[in-house]
Amino acid sequence: MDQNQKTILKSFSPVKVLIPVVLGLGATAWLFIKDDKLGDLASIADANMWWLVAALLVLVIRDFGYIYRIRALTDKFLTWRNSLDVIMLWEFASAVTPSVVGGTTVATIILNKEGIPLGKSLAYVMLTAVLDNMFFIVAAPIALLATQGDVFPTFGLDPSDVSKLKWAFYVSYSLIALYTFLMIYALFVRPRAFKWLLLKITSIGFLRKWRVSAFQHGNEIIWASQQLKGKDTAYWSKAILSTIFVWSARYFLLNCLIAAFVDVSLSEHLLIISRNLIFWIVMLIAITPGGAGIVEMAFPSFFGLFLGGFSNVVVMLYRLITYYPYLILGSIFLPKWIAKVFGRSAVQQREFASETRR
Repeated sequence: MDQNQKTILKSFSPVKVLIPVVLGLGATAWLFIKDDKLGDLASIADANMWWLVAALLVLVIRDFGYIYRIRALTDKFLTWRNSLDVIMLWEFASAVTPSVVGGTTVATIILNKEGIPLGKSLAYVMLTAVLDNMFFIVAAPIALLATQGDVFPTFGLDPSDVSKLKWAFYVSYSLIALYTFLMIYALFVRPRAFKWLLLKITSIGFLRKWRVSAFQHGNEIIWASQQLKGKDTAYWSKAILSTIFVWSARYFLLNCLIAAFVDVSLSEHLLIISRNLIFWIVMLIAITPGGAGIVEMAFPSFFGLFLGGFSNVVVMLYRLITYYPYLILGSIFLPKWIAKVFGRSAVQQREFASETRR
């Protein structure tokens, strides 16, 4: 079996899919059971259906934005259908891996198996990570300034818990910023100097066991950098604007769900978006697949101020709409995609062998 195929199947094994499902559903059930709030589920029937439909529409628009972005980043090498396959599998990979890890390794293999050379595949995956992280880096200070500190939740939290939350945010933000600026330096400024730095660091005694990996990663950075040279203004405009679009849609979806249960003013909509930004920056350091369990437990503290007794219902709907569908869709797309790309590889290998014998 192809090594890439083994990696894909290992990443998407049934156990890895089952773990986030059990964690997420377990945390959701506990939220309802601990305070005997199973009766809150009946409130869904009284929700504003138009806002619920809007949430679903925003989700579809967001995914279309992701599809458009990956097609634009690959200079339209991917067809619309292939772009759909890539995004569904990428979202699937992100759902079954810890947020801090993400699905980048699998995404590189997916792009490569779609016929994109390895160097370009690495470049596109690294570029999406840089673009996404730059959105956080720029948007978070704006949210902090616009809300004058109200972006951090205090609802149901002790002062010590609020301090811990702020600490978690600043640690996560600092790590994102450090990683992103290192990647920008490596990709766009001095890729060979970055490789030299990796090798220098791994020459230290207790880090020597990672020297081979550092050498490989340094080469990958150089390959990726070479692929991104010479891109025109139109390319970067599409990349940046589509990134802003997909993340704005991602955050506004929660606004739609909250507005389905309670009246929300314009200023509260802006505060919800700002708080959601901070919420996901903190969640990026979550150690569970897709933040399963942790998201459900932290959600009421961040958004209970707006929702009151509807917090558990909304977080359940939020995860049902934005998380679990990708586990299902990924399971549907994966077998067909594996049959398509690895079957194609086998055919190409047989044709090459036949030509060689001639």
